[in-house]
Amino acid sequence: MAEYSSILLEKAVDELSKLPGIGKKTALRLALHLLGEDKIRTEQLCKSLNDMRNNIVLCKRCYNISDEPICSICSNPKRDETLLCVVADMRDVLAIERTCSFNGLYHVLGGIINPIEGISPNDLRINELLGRTINEDIKEIILALPATIEGDTTNYYLSKVLKDFKGTISTIAKGISVGDALEYADEVTLGRSITNRIPYNK
Repeated sequence: MAEYSSILLEKAVDELSKLPGIGKKTALRLALHLLGEDKIRTEQLCKSLNDMRNNIVLCKRCYNISDEPICSICSNPKRDETLLCVVADMRDVLAIERTCSFNGLYHVLGGIINPIEGISPNDLRINELLGRTINEDIKEIILALPATIEGDTTNYYLSKVLKDFKGTISTIAKGISVGDALEYADEVTLGRSITNRIPYNK
């Protein structure tokens, strides 16, 4: 086990290595980089992280991350409010927005049905989705969930729950590889999957 000459450095490396995709070596490089930076820049980074963690909230309409009670996407009058894209989490919103291929609104479920991990339909924002179909003028719902067994299970469950929805229910085209999360798809492929969406077969 590596020995550090500074306990403070060791603690910083330990915390950084808890981040996804960051091993001990990368964490050490980052810690040493920050140590060599101007103190003001390091303080700005710490402040930004604290502000993000303490002040970001969930949009009361779509449940995406937001600085305000209603996010900038939901409050944008140029967005098509008749088109609703259902995604698993906030990372999917960011991935789709990067494609510049979608101009509707979102609904973030907060996950997908996964019995192995103990996630049931009751743990997701499905009732809120149903409420939006009743209270908003939605003409089409796009199911943009991961191309996994869990994603397909959630799609099927939603199609049954939305049986009384009078509009169109579609799903993204299968340009996304089976087993892939949306956030890892390249922007062109994901954009085409949204544009070339197909009716969902119940």
